[in-house]
Amino acid sequence: MAETGSRTAGGAALPKGFRGAEQGWPELERIPHPPHRLPLLGDVLGVDRRTPLQDSMRFARRLGPIFRRKAFGNEFVFVAGARLAADLADETRFAKHVGLGVANLRPVAGDGLFTAYNHEPNWQLAHDVLAPAFSREAMAGYHPMMLDVAGRLTGHWDREAAAGRAVDVPGDMTKLTLETIARTGFGHDFGSFERGRLHPFVTAMIGTLTYAQRLNTVPAPLAPLLLRGATRRNAADIALLNRTVDDLVRARRESDAGGTGAGDLLDRMLATAHPETGERLSPENVRYQVITFLVAGHETTSGALSFALYYLSRHPEVAARARAEVDRVWGDTPAPDYDQVAKLRYVRRVLDESLRLWPTAPAFAREARQDTVLAGEHPMRRGAWTLVLLPMLHRDPEVWGPDAERFDPDRFDAKAARGRAPHVFKPFGTGARACIGRQFALHEATLVLGLLLRRYDLRADPGYRLRVSERLTLMPEGLRLRLERRPVPAPVTAGDTDGPASAPRCPVHGVGD
Repeated sequence: MAETGSRTAGGAALPKGFRGAEQGWPELERIPHPPHRLPLLGDVLGVDRRTPLQDSMRFARRLGPIFRRKAFGNEFVFVAGARLAADLADETRFAKHVGLGVANLRPVAGDGLFTAYNHEPNWQLAHDVLAPAFSREAMAGYHPMMLDVAGRLTGHWDREAAAGRAVDVPGDMTKLTLETIARTGFGHDFGSFERGRLHPFVTAMIGTLTYAQRLNTVPAPLAPLLLRGATRRNAADIALLNRTVDDLVRARRESDAGGTGAGDLLDRMLATAHPETGERLSPENVRYQVITFLVAGHETTSGALSFALYYLSRHPEVAARARAEVDRVWGDTPAPDYDQVAKLRYVRRVLDESLRLWPTAPAFAREARQDTVLAGEHPMRRGAWTLVLLPMLHRDPEVWGPDAERFDPDRFDAKAARGRAPHVFKPFGTGARACIGRQFALHEATLVLGLLLRRYDLRADPGYRLRVSERLTLMPEGLRLRLERRPVPAPVTAGDTDGPASAPRCPVHGVGD
């Protein structure tokens, strides 16, 4: 756990982040912990270092909406209940905390949007400079490129289906989302669908994510010894990520020496000044931001699509209803235009329900800006922090009912969404540091699900049981599906996007954000 500093809204520096909850929670003994705690080691009995999130979910079911775990001398507090999470969403009293695996990504992502500490100025600078790249007009401009990449996916899946082979869902969704963010954001083509294996950038990215998580599973003093080989591999992975991004940026600078760029994310990073201060991103921070977008911009979306396809294959009645909506809304249009995607309301519910059960960025940390009392019950000192477990927040029976484990997209119809309290569905984080690209991800994922439902019947392997792999993000492990082609109007290619662009929809209520 890296020690961090942050600032309050008024600019006063907060104390460095506490390594253990003992320092930040004056009445820690009131918070339950797992039984059979071992001296020195802590709460390690019955846990698996490969699945720390799922272990924490199991403890939450036994211990309740707030609990603590101790590992190698450091104690951490976890929140799993909706009432507590809603209080943590109060931006006047709480802020983002960069901790656990996120801080371990600092060597590769530095002060990028996701990994920056609150007191570092570049996250606000980058947010202000890049926010227009996710406007409605910008999103409509990305739509044809999203369609082109989806066409490469369906071409690959057509060949696999014709050969009678099952498709590798997580692997192919990773290729799809990497190519989408690379092309729309940076004008780069990794050639993922022309490769027999994952692009080395993806392999290195997975390596850095896995290493960041492993750092949390060993005592810090022993990490250099126990992870010696893994540390060398991680250094090589970081070097490859840096080299790839540096080459990409260099090529853009050389090809756009006159300053007339395509207006994508990279152009904004290189050439756009802050509208008020005139500041620009430094070359080092540009590298960090590119890595952040390439990693976060595809890793979480690929997981969301993979889980959604898993549930569609396991619930043919849901798939039939979603497919009927696609056929009704899109008709015989060879390629849907931008505003037609937002009309797939039931497909969007399928995606939201998949994100409810398995949010692919499964947790976020919040720290107290001041001495406060969480939900009127648990005192916290300024700088104390806690981790919100999203899969358990999204399963709180007080919000989602006694059948919260059941997959049911109708939980997100308009009437049901309006009847729920705010801050109970948070797959993109919360507050000022929530995901800047959430509308990009939602549009891409809804589009792709619509295209795949219209083109294929999805056949699950009856013997497959969902296994969730963890590398800070979540992914269904080993998921393969068999496909049956359906008649489609025409090959999927980029269509006319001259129609009116659809308004972005709030991830919670499905209306204007």
